[in-house]
Amino acid sequence: MHMADALISPAVGGTMWAATAGLIAFSAKKVKEEMDDRKIPLMGVLGAFIFAVQMINFSIPATGSSGHLGGGMILSILLGPWAAFLVMASVLIVQALFFADGGLLALGCNIFNLGFFPCFIAFPLIYRKIIGAYPTEKKVFWGALIAAIIGLQLGAFGVVLETVFSKISELPFGTFVLLMQPIHLAIGIVEGLVTAAVVTFVWKARPEILSAAERSLPIGQVDIKKVILGLVIAAAVAGGVLSWFASSNPDGLEWAMFKTSGREELESHASIHASLAGLQEKTAFLPDYGFKKVEPAEVETEVDIKTPWPAVDPGTSVSGLIGGGLTLLIIVFVGLGLRRR
Repeated sequence: MHMADALISPAVGGTMWAATAGLIAFSAKKVKEEMDDRKIPLMGVLGAFIFAVQMINFSIPATGSSGHLGGGMILSILLGPWAAFLVMASVLIVQALFFADGGLLALGCNIFNLGFFPCFIAFPLIYRKIIGAYPTEKKVFWGALIAAIIGLQLGAFGVVLETVFSKISELPFGTFVLLMQPIHLAIGIVEGLVTAAVVTFVWKARPEILSAAERSLPIGQVDIKKVILGLVIAAAVAGGVLSWFASSNPDGLEWAMFKTSGREELESHASIHASLAGLQEKTAFLPDYGFKKVEPAEVETEVDIKTPWPAVDPGTSVSGLIGGGLTLLIIVFVGLGLRRR
């Protein structure tokens, strides 16, 4: 659900950049008030984990589409909404700058869609209401599942609105929304099940983590070494190996665009789009999560070569490990900076 710049007008992109920057600043202020040394490494490894799992697209049966986890609800439930929003922003910034995943103009939209709705809408209004004052395993599971589904539905609707308000693409509201919402419902069910599984695992291992996040309190003296180790291993395996098994089908957004306009990608001739694309080309040292490829000067014949599956590619593994490591380092650096202030 990472939007490209071609979908967004400068006015909409600038507005969403401003809204997102304001949310980042306010979230940093709130995190500074509740920060403790134990929460910083948890934020870092969760960021690396979300970066890695977002690389893994899974096929949606009978559609020719695919989807990937957003991860906003996992972050919210384990960190609280403010820290979760900062971590999600860090993940998406690393993806856009160094891996060319999502446009730079659309970065504000992507952070808002994948961060704001799960962190500030689905988490407090749905998850908290379901688990109540006396959480049980069943409440934690169903709360995470339902909240993750609704959070992704709201994010998908945000994509539709931002695209329609931009008025620069061939995507009429009615058709686009009727394609975006059902396909992201299917993706959301998978995300909900994974979110529920991860959250239930942590709840069984260290319920104090969820309690602290729910009340926006420091973790304190709770021993979280096993949780940290488990997330580090999961991030390394997901980014380094499981990313080979990602589906090559277009994701839910590309699929909906194709069904609506006949194209998975839209071209834009706006000067700001070209400028930002040039900047992104310079910063992205592993574009599309792989080594840069040198295009041949001339191609005499076109041969349709089917991509093997799993796509065992050292470039993908390197991207997963470096991306996860970069995300972890940036988040820890930000956390330490807020802690010292």
